[in-house]
Amino acid sequence: MPINFRPATFEDVPMLRHWDEQPHVKASDPNDDWMWEETLAREMPGFEQLVAELDGRPIGFMQILDPEIEESQYWGEMPAGYRAFDIWIGLEQDLGKGYGSEMMRLAIAQCFAVPEVHTIMIDPLVSNVRAHRFYERLGFVRQERRKFGTDECYVYHLKRDDWEDSKKERASKR
Repeated sequence: MPINFRPATFEDVPMLRHWDEQPHVKASDPNDDWMWEETLAREMPGFEQLVAELDGRPIGFMQILDPEIEESQYWGEMPAGYRAFDIWIGLEQDLGKGYGSEMMRLAIAQCFAVPEVHTIMIDPLVSNVRAHRFYERLGFVRQERRKFGTDECYVYHLKRDDWEDSKKERASKR
């Protein structure tokens, strides 16, 4: 499945807004206003906003950030070596086809290609049971329940060592 990432641009704003209004996206992120024009206009170190494409067709969004230097300090004070994700598939017709799994695999590999990165975090809503199962299948482990603004979330971590062990295990089964 040839999925690739490219930087989100101003030309993507109408599509990103449309995706924001999809019921499955709203259910996973009901209280955030992404303020796309502002966000895409700023150059922010440690912050990537990416559109996932399948054979050139946009299918999803991935945000990768370094919580140590990210300016909003959403995650609080963080030491070096972490990355955090936000991910969604834009249209309901593209759910359940493995696209999200492939997007996560690509983003995980990209983050762990940086030797200093040892942990990736994600924070699905407590109510988003489908997301919990998805992240757990990818090797993420629930660490804590935490409130971000008005959202009750679980914080999941994927450690580099666990990811590398699971890669070796998958390779040995082939």
